Amino acid sequence: MAEPNLQEIHDFLIELGKKAGSMITSANPSTVDTKKNSSDLVTETDKAVEDVISSSLKSAYPDYSCISPRFLGEESATSGRLTPAPTFIVDPIDGTTNFVHAHPYIAISMAFAHKQRALVGVVYNPFTQHLYSAIRGHGAFLTAPKLPASQPPTNISSMSDASIGEYKVESTYERRKLPLRSPTALPNLSNALIAVEWGNERSGSNWECKTATFSALAGDASTGGAMVHSLRSLGGAALNMCAVAKGDVDIYWEGGCWAWDVAAGWVIVEEAGGMVVGGNKGEWEPKVDSRRYLALRAGGSNDNVEEFWSKIKGKLVYEDTD
Repeated sequence: MAEPNLQEIHDFLIELGKKAGSMITSANPSTVDTKKNSSDLVTETDKAVEDVISSSLKSAYPDYSCISPRFLGEESATSGRLTPAPTFIVDPIDGTTNFVHAHPYIAISMAFAHKQRALVGVVYNPFTQHLYSAIRGHGAFLTAPKLPASQPPTNISSMSDASIGEYKVESTYERRKLPLRSPTALPNLSNALIAVEWGNERSGSNWECKTATFSALAGDASTGGAMVHSLRSLGGAALNMCAVAKGDVDIYWEGGCWAWDVAAGWVIVEEAGGMVVGGNKGEWEPKVDSRRYLALRAGGSNDNVEEFWSKIKGKLVYEDTD
């Protein structure tokens, strides 16, 4: 088999993401089902979008779909484990709970991996029209609407209703290299804005590890806490990774998600100068499907990683990876 054409795959995924985005923005989150529990949701739109993405990829890349052992997508996969074969990794709607509640922090997340390493990543929020993309070795970028090309007239109060109805504001788009600002060093966790997620596992040792760690990160230094600037939990792993790549968030700690949640964002973070390590102490070289991750923005250091690991209370353990 010929080596994958990463630029071609990148461009195809972008167009596919926009097509899927149109389906999402025009849909209502009907037929909400639960998977694991009431916090783990799936809609008919998730399934419809994945069907379109899956069929499009199999049509465009028949060799991969026939020779590669799997197309890995969240709503159809029975296992989150990757093989060395060329694999597309897709989450049709990362942030389904947000979608159900009409909170626009959602994304289509698509990655291409080969030899168990993510090489191309595309993350698209169709509501904000923010498109994050990266090819390994070629940098990471954000394509997003600029300010409107024309501003509303200052004398709008004197315009007739017909004139106002005819007025149109058109936006243009710009592509900017990530991170959006020059990276600065992160002195320590007390200067950090950190993204975390509660997940859908709401009891047991992993839940206890998470909640105790959240307390240790946010707690006052007098009690041994890191006294971070704040914690953010917005419900979308792919966009959290992109926030780290962009430089809006310093660190993102995650446990319990899957390869389709982070694979695309992983490429984007690293191509933006950041790093991705494991969610447990000492995991410097995690696998894409390890289910626990720590992403650090450009300008961060190994010392930041070690300090974060020192605040983890317990250990994240997932039976299907350990």
